Amino acid sequence: MNAVVQMFDHAPRSLVEERVVRPPTIGKIRPGIKVLTRAHQSNEKAVKLYNDMVAAGESFEAIGKLLETSLKLRNALIPRNVDYFVCRRSDFSNPDTADEILRLYGEDRGQGLRLYRFPIMFAFDDWLRNVPNQMAAYTTTGRQYFSEYDRDGKRYCKTYAPVERNARAQRARRSFGGRLVVHRQDDDIPDGVCDPHVCPQYQDRKCNLTANFVFAVPDVKGLGLIELPTNSIYVLQKAYSAMQTVALARGRLTGTRFWLSKKEFDITRIDDSGQAVRQKQMLTVLDADIDLGALLDGADEAQPALDAASRAVALLESDGSVQSIADPLHQPEQRQCDDERPGDGASSVIYDDDDRDGSSDDDSPDPNETLEDKRHRMSDLLHRLGLSQPERQNGFRKYAHQTYGRGWIERIADVDAMNARLKTALDDPAALDVEIQYAIAQAAYV
Repeated sequence: MNAVVQMFDHAPRSLVEERVVRPPTIGKIRPGIKVLTRAHQSNEKAVKLYNDMVAAGESFEAIGKLLETSLKLRNALIPRNVDYFVCRRSDFSNPDTADEILRLYGEDRGQGLRLYRFPIMFAFDDWLRNVPNQMAAYTTTGRQYFSEYDRDGKRYCKTYAPVERNARAQRARRSFGGRLVVHRQDDDIPDGVCDPHVCPQYQDRKCNLTANFVFAVPDVKGLGLIELPTNSIYVLQKAYSAMQTVALARGRLTGTRFWLSKKEFDITRIDDSGQAVRQKQMLTVLDADIDLGALLDGADEAQPALDAASRAVALLESDGSVQSIADPLHQPEQRQCDDERPGDGASSVIYDDDDRDGSSDDDSPDPNETLEDKRHRMSDLLHRLGLSQPERQNGFRKYAHQTYGRGWIERIADVDAMNARLKTALDDPAALDVEIQYAIAQAAYV
C-alpha cells in the first residue's frame, strides 16, 4: 500500500507526472442491481432478454443498450436495493478477479454464491482520497457540470470551457494537458457557486451526489484498486464517521482491515406531495476490525492494542435507525419517486437544525442514544476541534485517562461527560488546550 500512497512524491519530471496521479483501478463491485420498470415487466420479450443476459453475467449497461437497440425500449431499467453486492466478471479487467473474490468471501444463503460481506483495506490516510465524491450532472456525451471546493472553502460548480476554433485551420484548437476547467457562469448560476436550491439540473434530478469507495481486497491479486459506487449521503456520512473514528484511535487509516456489508435502515424522505415519509432501505455499511475501547482508553498500556487491533468492534449502527448528521455537501431536501430510487440508498434527506452538529441545544444526554452513537458524536466533536489530527491524538488520550480513569470509553456516564466538555470547548477551545497540556505534563511525572 505504501507504494500507492507515495507515488511520484517528487517534482514533476515528465508530462505524465504533471497530471494529477490517480491510482489504477482493476474493477468495480456494485452496491445493487437494476430491474425492468413496472411498465416493461409485462413485455415478455424484454423479460426474457433481461433474464438471459443476467444469467450470462452481462452488465446492466449492456442489457439496457440491447433493450434499447433491439426492442426500442429507452430507460427500461431502474436501480433496486438488495442485501448483497454485485461482483460480475464483466466489471473487471481480469474477469477471474471477480471469481476469486466470490470464492474467498462469497456466501451461499440459498440463492447461489453472493457477496454479502467482505474485507477491504484503504490505500490512503486521507479519507477523501479513499472515498472521492462530488455533485455531478451527466449527459449522453459525459460529465457536464461537477462540484469542486476552492481555496476559499466554498463549493463551486465547474464545467469545461468551450472549445476554441482555429480560424486559420477552420477546426477546433488543440488543447494541451486536457480540457480546460472553468467556473460555471450562466443565467442559472451567475456566481459559479454550487447551490442545489437554485440549480435547475439538481431540481430536475440530473445532478446528484456521486461517490466511490476505492480500496484493495485482501488476498486478491491485481495491480490496482477496486471501486464501489454510491449515491447515498447516508452511506457517505457514516463511512466518514467510521474512518475518522479509526484515524482518531490509530492515527492512520492504512493497515486497518475494514469490512463492507449491507444493512437495512429506516430512511426519511420527502415524497412528491412534500410530506416526510419513512421507508426501509439496504445501505452499504463500513466497519472495522479494531478494539476501539482499548485504543481510546488513553493509557500507555493500551499501546499493544494499536499493533494487534484484532477484536472486531462495530463502529457504526447498533440498531436499524439512521440519525442525520452534518451534511458535508450541504445537501438540501430532495424528492424521489419509487421508479427513480437510487440503487444504494435514498437521495432524499431531512435535516433538523439540531441534527447538524450531532446534538441538540439541550446539553442533557439523549436517553435513546446508544454508547456507539455517543462515540460517533464524540468523534465528530473531536474532529471539529482538531483533536483527530495525529499530532494531537496522544495528548487527548492522556487528558481523557487523567480525567476519567482507565476504561472510561466503556462507561456511558464518562462518555456523556466528555461529550459535554467537548461541546463547551467549541466556544472556548483554548481552555481545553490548556487542560490537555496540563494532563500531558502530569503524565510526564508519573
